[in-house]
Amino acid sequence: MIIKKFQGKTENEAIEAAKKEMGNNIVTMNVRSVKRKGILSFFLKDLIEVTVALEEENEKYTPVKKEEKKETAPAMPVKRIAPESRKEDRRESALLEEKLDNLHSLLEQQLQRPEEEKAEEEDEEKPPSEFEKLMKLLYNTMLDNEVDEKFANQIIDEMEKSAKPNMPFDYALTNVYQKMVLKFGKPEGILPAENGTKVIFFIGPTGVGKTTTIAKLASSYIVDEKKKVALITADTYRIAAAEQLRTYAGILEVPFRVVYSPEEIVQALNIFSGYDYLFIDTSGHSYQNEEQKQNMSQIVHSIDGEAEKEVFLVLSATTKYKDLLKIVDTYSEITEFKLIFTKLDETNALGNLLNLKLHTGTSLSYITCGQNVPDDFRVFSPQDAVRQLLGGKN
Repeated sequence: MIIKKFQGKTENEAIEAAKKEMGNNIVTMNVRSVKRKGILSFFLKDLIEVTVALEEENEKYTPVKKEEKKETAPAMPVKRIAPESRKEDRRESALLEEKLDNLHSLLEQQLQRPEEEKAEEEDEEKPPSEFEKLMKLLYNTMLDNEVDEKFANQIIDEMEKSAKPNMPFDYALTNVYQKMVLKFGKPEGILPAENGTKVIFFIGPTGVGKTTTIAKLASSYIVDEKKKVALITADTYRIAAAEQLRTYAGILEVPFRVVYSPEEIVQALNIFSGYDYLFIDTSGHSYQNEEQKQNMSQIVHSIDGEAEKEVFLVLSATTKYKDLLKIVDTYSEITEFKLIFTKLDETNALGNLLNLKLHTGTSLSYITCGQNVPDDFRVFSPQDAVRQLLGGKN
């Protein structure tokens, strides 16, 4: 892994300098303001310093599930969906090092083993080093957070292979943090269409909160981004779901339409051809029902060749890992997708986010953490997720 810092008058200028030297596959690890040096520094604005990381070719992880992936994912739009205030973003970025220090302190406390355990270690021929104890602690912490054992082993193995003799505690902790952030990769939200209307399908099992998630995302685009959005439901199995989306459409003052067939989706596309986005809710699909699987495939592929589309698989963070694997494997047979995780407020274990990212090789986009529209919704943050997976607080 290559880690470097770049400075510029703005964040974009610093990132462009980083891309020019290191390429487009860099991951931003930290952003902070730094004082200029020199006699005139008092009169000049602070510089923006970004810390970026680039995973070297021999360290890259090959996804378990999919054999063929696009070489480079399209860049996120400059404007984020439902962004927090710029001042808040800057403050959070500047506190990244402080958060790592807090995590450091937490792990140091956990490294204070009970006296009987220490006595047992003293009886061994070669007591474990601080690095080995740290790796064991991080491994157990990841398992406690429900990271799959094979992925936890892979992370620890990579750390041990890259470890240097007498590696300092701080460096080892920071290194594993950065490696895990790189494994999550950049969050990828909705990308605007190059031409015409973008059709966005939301798929997933029943009960995960698809309809509420659509309302939150639509609100962000309509209110914050000033985009023209139409809401459509293809969920004709549950009357309540259609009425819920109709209610949201009324509040947001946007068009709403119920479609009963793939052909009606094409008709809706023609009717709303002047709109930026069509958000399409779909019925909950059981991975054990072959007929529903075929119907879902027809709906998702109904506008192929007619318009640009993106598909988001909505999953609950509270679903058991084994069930999640069956769900994503079933949907991957239908279409490519990005991931949205809901109900993060109902669990303290975020291991499934990393598990599904590594299993599918696809991008994590958004997370939701409550029922409030549009507040309990944000772009996925790899840094926040990794901090929790390693034992830190949210």
